[in-house]
Amino acid sequence: MNNYKDTPELKARMNSPLMERIVELKENFYTEAEKYDYAPAGFADAMDNFDRVLELTGSVCDEVIAPNAEAVDREGSHCSGGRVQYSAGTARNLKVMHQAGMSGFGLPRQYGGLNMPVTVFSAVCEMISRADASFQNVWGLQSCADTINEFGSPEQREKYLRMASEGATMSMDLTEPDAGSDLQSVMLKATEDPENGCWRLNGVKRFITNGDSDIHLVLARSEEGTSDGRGLSLFIYDKRDGGVNVRRIEDTMGIHGSPTCELVFNNAKAELCGERRLGLIKYVMSLMNGARLGIATQSVGIQDAAWREAVEYAAERRQFGRPIDTFPAVYQMLAVMKAKIEASRSLLYETSRYVDIYKSLDAIAKTRTLTAEERQESRRYSRLADALTPIAKGMTSEFANQNTYDSIQIHGGSGFMRDYACERLYRDARITSIYEGTTQLQVVAALRYVTGGVYSRFVKDMLVTLPDSAARQAISDMVARLDEMTAHVTDQKETEVNDFCGRRLMESAAYCVMCTLLLRDSVETPGLFDKSLKVFLDYSRSQVDGHYSVVMTWTAQSMDYYRQSLPYSRV
Repeated sequence: MNNYKDTPELKARMNSPLMERIVELKENFYTEAEKYDYAPAGFADAMDNFDRVLELTGSVCDEVIAPNAEAVDREGSHCSGGRVQYSAGTARNLKVMHQAGMSGFGLPRQYGGLNMPVTVFSAVCEMISRADASFQNVWGLQSCADTINEFGSPEQREKYLRMASEGATMSMDLTEPDAGSDLQSVMLKATEDPENGCWRLNGVKRFITNGDSDIHLVLARSEEGTSDGRGLSLFIYDKRDGGVNVRRIEDTMGIHGSPTCELVFNNAKAELCGERRLGLIKYVMSLMNGARLGIATQSVGIQDAAWREAVEYAAERRQFGRPIDTFPAVYQMLAVMKAKIEASRSLLYETSRYVDIYKSLDAIAKTRTLTAEERQESRRYSRLADALTPIAKGMTSEFANQNTYDSIQIHGGSGFMRDYACERLYRDARITSIYEGTTQLQVVAALRYVTGGVYSRFVKDMLVTLPDSAARQAISDMVARLDEMTAHVTDQKETEVNDFCGRRLMESAAYCVMCTLLLRDSVETPGLFDKSLKVFLDYSRSQVDGHYSVVMTWTAQSMDYYRQSLPYSRV
């Protein structure tokens, strides 16, 4: 068994027509082959390399990471003397992945990296998350190095990107006890130390994933007297310099292999990354978009694992003289679970491809002036990636929670016992709709694209390229309903109304987008996605119809009913 070979639906997503453009940009029109003998000399060479890397990852996941997962969950990480020690299984996973040459995955070759596209990185992260979601939080955070690559100085890139390529772990230290979703409230203090040519950090960070990593990206307040995002800058902290201790590892519900830490900064030496005052406004926003895509990959991996556990159990478990997967109540659940996975993949990999194109063009722009066509292409894919990222993170994480819930339900009483993996998956899934921006924050991020008609236009533009079919007509009908809902809400011209109806609008838009992408995939790969498309389309229509019935009957009094459900003292 191999986590890549046993998933033809994943391999199909690597064969998108956009991949040729992605590879030529990532390889700078194959000039990389002139500098590095291991760089691909052409598209077929690159795709063969991707396939081998993904197959290798699939083997490591199946032979090492997945077998370690239950022991990792039970042991967790340990904290002693202000330092974290990973569980034995997590430490082994890291060692094997590094030995397999998987460090510095997306980093440039000049720093020892593999120069892999985001799309391939997403596939690797999905497979790792299927094997053990907690390990994805440790290994996958090497993507933080992309921020240093994009915004750091040449000296910082040379130092820290090489460290990442040599296996150094990373974290992003953003959250504080009084600054969770509201990062503008971050108060960890950064003070310039001209005498030593550095900055000093003092304060506390909380809920930091992989918090005792080797390299930290830290959001801190560099401008005295400020209280909003304009006073924040981004810093790089090297653990070898000391000054940061782990106060404790949080006792989390799930992802036990990933230490979630509270950190105390005591005059810790740090370097400014990029320019002052742009920490939140520019750098963390870029960092968070990457992190949110990472949680989408994690969510898809968890969905897949939960579905496989449910399929296996339902085939073996017999009730009333036959396997339970022969009962409509059960096989319907399994079909919907599978359809959610495939719709999630369609959205995840489309978003990843858009990120690849605009990020690669951004990198090329540092070496030469882009043509007018390239600038237009970069802007287009950047806007699309920004629009799709919040719905990718929001929907896939909600589906991860739903699939693990359904997996336990199919297991019945056995699913409530720790003897079955679905119980761990259920606990691991719960955080996905919370960290790196809650689902509610993804709604806020997506809402301007809903009201601006971005998703509607995206769907309509793609539908005209697809052959006529009942599925295409059904999606067109859904988009018409989305447009009606959007107009009804925006006509009110009240922010509170937008917020009140926001989640229904965002989900409706997401269902339209996901159905369209899944339809496109079924056209490009005949026979592989047809069943999931039909099931997901039925599911989506029921969801959009439900949202439509609520939004279109909305009145000003509707919000009053919800307000009045609060305790009297809060009304």
